[in-house]
Amino acid sequence: MTFLAVIIFGISAGFLATKILRLNTDVATTIAIGVGGALIGALILRLVSWLAGIAAGFVGAVLGALVLVWLYKKYLA
Repeated sequence: MTFLAVIIFGISAGFLATKILRLNTDVATTIAIGVGGALIGALILRLVSWLAGIAAGFVGAVLGALVLVWLYKKYLA
């Protein structure tokens, strides 16, 4: 996500979050809350997707090894 998109989404998210939680803040505080939340959310999602990628790689490796063991038992053993 580009920095400009983080700012735009952050402004929108800050507005929504302050309305949902019934927090009366000025415009600058609302924008700061939203942009900060967007940056934290982007970092968390990157970490989660990185961990999911590692897990998917491990699952793929195990499945590949299972296929090779099955082929070995069927045709060579």
